[in-house]
Amino acid sequence: MPVPESRGLVSRSLLREEAYRAIRDAIVDGTLAPGERLQDAALVAWLGVSRTPVREALARLEQAGLVRTTPGRHTLVSPLDVRAARDAQSVTAALHELVVRQAVPRLSAAELDAMREANARFARALRENDVPAAVAADDAFHGVPVTAAANAAARTVLDQFTPVLRRVERLRFSSLSGRASVAQHDRIVERCAAGDAEGAAAATRENWQTLVPLLDRLHDESAADTPLSLIPIRRCRRLVGCSGRWLAAFSQKVTIAAID
Repeated sequence: MPVPESRGLVSRSLLREEAYRAIRDAIVDGTLAPGERLQDAALVAWLGVSRTPVREALARLEQAGLVRTTPGRHTLVSPLDVRAARDAQSVTAALHELVVRQAVPRLSAAELDAMREANARFARALRENDVPAAVAADDAFHGVPVTAAANAAARTVLDQFTPVLRRVERLRFSSLSGRASVAQHDRIVERCAAGDAEGAAAATRENWQTLVPLLDRLHDESAADTPLSLIPIRRCRRLVGCSGRWLAAFSQKVTIAAID
């Protein structure tokens, strides 16, 4: 199992949570590809922790649908289940709409500036075709109202389901369709700054709904042909120069291809 070369990544005081986040992020960004077998010993060496936090992290990742475990045998990185992603999109969109509505009366000028700065980083990352930076900036943008709303229940659910969607977001932010999010983010900030909770919530709903066409396309292609719920790719660098193990070739619209 290939893992990142850095070792001793996790601080001792945050072993359980940091192990979970490190493995989760490696799955989301494609470092650990769909179908990859996850070996406890390799993960322990990479993270610099004992087996206990690694096993606890894998159990949480299984609950989130990011790994599949066969008791007594092995653990694999899950392929992206399109149906599960569509369900996660519905829940995530509704919760982001809720937290923005709750956050608007509480947002400070500094928090609004943080949203603007995150969107500027997001726009720059898209111009430079830097998908990891785009995902990070988008997370930062939406994270501001989530924090301001202080809705612990919503945060817990978002933490569980957002990683499933981020695997899809990497495709959207690699395409021209992702560029529309910059203007949508501007609209969200504008409505938040005006104190228009309902307008901000509606703009947020519109932003998260932009994932639906991509999910519909993936669903249609997986139903019509070989299951294409994001098949692991072994030779994508040669074709599109991507850094992970996905093949996402985009022109004016999303095109999904698979290489065996």
